[in-house]
Amino acid sequence: MTQRIGLVAGNGSFPLLVLDAARTQGFDVVVVAIKEEASPEIENHGAAAIHWLSLGELSKLIETFQKEGVTRAIMAGQVKHKQIFSSIRPDWRLAKLLLSLGTRNTDSLLGAVAKTLADEGITLENSTAFLEPLLASAGILTRREPTPQEKKSIEYGRAVARNLAQFDIGQTVVVAESACVAVEAMEGTDASIERAGELMRSLAGDASTLSRELTVVKIAKPNQDMRFDVPVIGVKTIEVMNRAGATCLALDAGKCLLLDGKAIITAADSADITIVADQVATGRVP
Repeated sequence: MTQRIGLVAGNGSFPLLVLDAARTQGFDVVVVAIKEEASPEIENHGAAAIHWLSLGELSKLIETFQKEGVTRAIMAGQVKHKQIFSSIRPDWRLAKLLLSLGTRNTDSLLGAVAKTLADEGITLENSTAFLEPLLASAGILTRREPTPQEKKSIEYGRAVARNLAQFDIGQTVVVAESACVAVEAMEGTDASIERAGELMRSLAGDASTLSRELTVVKIAKPNQDMRFDVPVIGVKTIEVMNRAGATCLALDAGKCLLLDGKAIITAADSADITIVADQVATGRVP
């Protein structure tokens, strides 16, 4: 008997990769595609069924999976934070859940959604369950090694990012010569890198004492819940870094998905950007 799994699809290529990998491993995949986020391309990837729901329709999501016989599901793809808290109309179940939250960050919201699903007999699996080969391996992933200055910036950036990550503010910081230029919040990784590039370009020409070369540090949260909000990097991130003047990207090994696989490394090498992934104990903050 064919196994069945549900997929809640947000934006980007992440849901498409999960769908393809699950089908390759013999699963029938029932997709709930978020209208405000998911790509129409998901219609072309051989799902057993596709249901388009609004972000606020938590009750309908549960009913859909129950009717389809889904007892295990995966969340994949970003849902923009501003969508969650501004532009959706929550149904009664989601409205009640939002009102019950002590803090309105990603972990508390998605954790509450996961508990609600579990109470209805639907278990959320790790979002990387079918994509283990795409997790960043430890070491220097590109041709070029980090320079001594980039290594200093990585060390400083990790310390800043790990302390911020405790509060679920964001997973990315952008550093220049051990000075924090930008911190990710609701805008997302690429937007925070773009903002850092704009700030550096605004500095006063040759009079600036700060190097224009930026280091981007993207980490997992302490005790990262691999069911949702897993750090992801794609070729687009490398392109954004290149335009912003960023020359180094530091990741957590085994905790960050390289969505475009080797194409990311090729793009980084072409832009002379170094990528390094460190094996870090994420359960504590240094």
